[in-house]
Amino acid sequence: MSGSSYCAMAHVQRTFEQLMNVLPSQLKEKPQVILLAGGRTPFRNDTDRELPFRQESNFYYLSGCSVPGSFLLALYQPEHTNDFTRISVKLSIPEIQTADLMWSVPPPTIEEAKQLFGVTDIAHSSELQSTIDLLLQSHPEAVFHTLPRNSPLFPTLPEEYMATIVTSETHTATDAYLLSSLHKTRLIKDENEVSILRHANDISSRAHETVMRVLGNAVQGKILQGKGAGIDRPLLPGEWLIEKEAEAEAIFIASCRREGAVHQAYLPIVAASRRAATLHYCCNDREFTWGPVKPHDHLNHGALAHGHALDGQLEPQVLLIDAGCEWECYSADITRTMPVGNGGKFTEKSKQIYSLVLEMQQKSMRTLKPGVHWDTIQLLCHQILVEGFLNLGLFKGSKDEILRSGISSAFFPHGVGHSLGMDVHDVPSASKPINNATIPQDKVGHPSFYTYLRLRLPLAEGMVVTVEPGIYFHEHLLKAVEESEYVNHSLLREYREMGGVRIEDDVLITSDGCENLTKVRSDVEWLESTSQTIKILKDRDVSIRRILDWTKSAGDA
Repeated sequence: MSGSSYCAMAHVQRTFEQLMNVLPSQLKEKPQVILLAGGRTPFRNDTDRELPFRQESNFYYLSGCSVPGSFLLALYQPEHTNDFTRISVKLSIPEIQTADLMWSVPPPTIEEAKQLFGVTDIAHSSELQSTIDLLLQSHPEAVFHTLPRNSPLFPTLPEEYMATIVTSETHTATDAYLLSSLHKTRLIKDENEVSILRHANDISSRAHETVMRVLGNAVQGKILQGKGAGIDRPLLPGEWLIEKEAEAEAIFIASCRREGAVHQAYLPIVAASRRAATLHYCCNDREFTWGPVKPHDHLNHGALAHGHALDGQLEPQVLLIDAGCEWECYSADITRTMPVGNGGKFTEKSKQIYSLVLEMQQKSMRTLKPGVHWDTIQLLCHQILVEGFLNLGLFKGSKDEILRSGISSAFFPHGVGHSLGMDVHDVPSASKPINNATIPQDKVGHPSFYTYLRLRLPLAEGMVVTVEPGIYFHEHLLKAVEESEYVNHSLLREYREMGGVRIEDDVLITSDGCENLTKVRSDVEWLESTSQTIKILKDRDVSIRRILDWTKSAGDA
């Protein structure tokens, strides 16, 4: 999707229009210039080993260019009435260095770049200084906009490019307006962006389902290990089982890479059992049943490290996977919580909590449409949680009093969702403005409901948001309600071990409602039919015994 098919020029136009809305009147009639540096290939500290490169989001938004070490210079002339001459965008890319050809893939040539990137002109970065000098001469009162300078959050513009602008008596250089204008522009997605987001969701949805089906295939006897597997040779992908968080993560990422997704949109969260209560658990280093992972466990599936492994049973637990790939710098963000053990089914209590979270999500989605404030969705989720806990007997007392007390925040501490786009927690300054007159007065709930909301706006057509309610039993959070008169503490003890449940889909706000971009299902019946992971296979037990026998004979020798 990168290149001429990406609507970078339209994004430049929308960004300039947003800039004109916020500029002081004395600057609006002047030519406007955007000067941006793209990202550079990062290296592991104090070494020459490259780290994965991903273009800075704002630069990609205005250029569609993922070439490291590039620059963008965009000019807007408000006095021009013709759209084709009012805006021009020049992209500067590095020259091919002959000495680097044997080490890395070169940047495109100028002719190749002109076919790839839909901008006005393309030249080498070595010509950028002369281009800036020429622009200064031809537009002596131009206003130059940059991202926040001297900030570690954005690529650095070389001082030589800024020196002549900053010292000019007639030109203005400012970093006060561009970032907020870009964020406001990026908040609303165009059709091109939605199609990319949809593709990222399709790949990620299939990856989630792949993990579930590998879990399910094991118990159905469809994963058989051939001769010498895990002893004389490594296990092949078709022989892999999932008994650890890391193994589930590996299969998810492999599924995305097989479909061409280079990056994950964020570090995958793969949390089993009580660890599912930690919201951003990225360790992914524990086994489902025993953990932590020991050296060489890939050879013996933990059987040698744990004397009770041969009983073949996984403890009933949930596995929460919060993961999504990135496609052409646009993110998917999907969470599924599935049963592990217990015949591939939720326990009674985990099914109660899962069903309640699903109700929170489904009722939220039915409420989404332009004009509805995101705070309203957050409050709705807390209302559903409180009513559900009252029905289960976990809460006692008046629903209204419980809501006003804020104790539901101990079980649902985060926001119901956030803006999604080029970044997972997209455009923060636009999603949650510092000066925000839109926030409705809540006379029903508690201020703690909104503490961690990353979106506090009325919804608008073209927004893409996540809808991700959850319920957690986290020891740290539960300390806040240990003395609460509204909590049935004896019953709560029976739920504390399960960890947590989160269900997350990516949703486009349409003219009259919403469209769910996430395709992998989340209903209980489908999850249980897909993720049946009751125990280690009998065939696996035979393999483990063969490993033990082999180890014993090797030791005797």
